[in-house]
Amino acid sequence: MVGNGGDGGTALGLAHGGDGGTGGTLIGNGGAGGGATMSDAGDGGDAVGLIGSGGAGGIGGAALAGGTGGTGGDGGHGAKLLNNGGAGGAAGGGLGNSGNGGNGGEAALIGNGGAGGDAGTSGSSRNFGDGGNGGDAQLIGNGGNGGRGGVNGTGGTGGTGGTVAGANGTDGP
Repeated sequence: MVGNGGDGGTALGLAHGGDGGTGGTLIGNGGAGGGATMSDAGDGGDAVGLIGSGGAGGIGGAALAGGTGGTGGDGGHGAKLLNNGGAGGAAGGGLGNSGNGGNGGEAALIGNGGAGGDAGTSGSSRNFGDGGNGGDAQLIGNGGNGGRGGVNGTGGTGGTGGTVAGANGTDGP
């Protein structure tokens, strides 16, 4: 009923990072997603009660020479009434192709959308990933900023501001 969700565990090798736990049914934040060393990161947990922020997405793992960096986890959604969406995790870079940054979570009725995660950089002559998209604000609040792309990757799109007082998030650079 009241309490935060646990964080997801970090994954070693080719395993995926664990997802963050769900916040309490009344008040509580979602847990952070676990990172990965060579694969995709876990997503942040959702806040499902009235008050609480979504958890941040984990950071994607690095790429070896022939592989692709892990994708950053998506940020969790904010609670139903008050608070923010979680930030998306950054993507893994490394010697191979870059992964993509995670998307920011959606805000509650009042609150800001989470920022999208940055894309990782890549080795020479490899593909660069895209930054994640910022989250949307529901009613009152600002949209999250889009994440930065890699050196040649595309920045993410900013989230939409709330219908009452929010400004739009800015695009990733």
